[in-house]
Amino acid sequence: MPKYGMFIDLTKCLGCNACTVACQAQNRLPAEEHWIRVQTFESGKYPTVTKSFLTVQCMHCDKPVCVSVCPTKASYKRRDGIVMVDENRCIGCKYCVVACPYQARVFREEEGLPEKCIFCLPRVQRGVAPACVVACPAGARRFGDLNDPESEVSRLIATRKAAQLRPDLGTIPYIYFVW
Repeated sequence: MPKYGMFIDLTKCLGCNACTVACQAQNRLPAEEHWIRVQTFESGKYPTVTKSFLTVQCMHCDKPVCVSVCPTKASYKRRDGIVMVDENRCIGCKYCVVACPYQARVFREEEGLPEKCIFCLPRVQRGVAPACVVACPAGARRFGDLNDPESEVSRLIATRKAAQLRPDLGTIPYIYFVW
């Protein structure tokens, strides 16, 4: 059984938001809804100011807090590691939205449901990479099976010494970054 994960090389990230736009188009999200956020950071002092970027989305954690707080088990983790929401079981309590330490869930008031990145599951099931990976013009994103040590994503994580965001939280995210 695969365990899906992602490698994001922030040294290549241009901050262009192509990942965000591709996600919105793939999932037919309204313009104001973002399952991927690109955060911008500036460092240094004039005239040597530099910008860096951090993309934040559902981290598809091994120990997802959003799943543990859900009173109806609407939030759940699949065997392949993808964290999902069963809309038929959800009661709209927003516990999962509040519990996510990455602020990766969006609550759609009209439907009364939380939404989030699902690693483009329908695409992945067809053998196609998530839309954000395909759209990245800098090639900063890679997706694959973390259980396969020969997969590109596993090799990049190992060779580039990629790290998880906020390991202190104990959620064990399946998205790894290089800064």
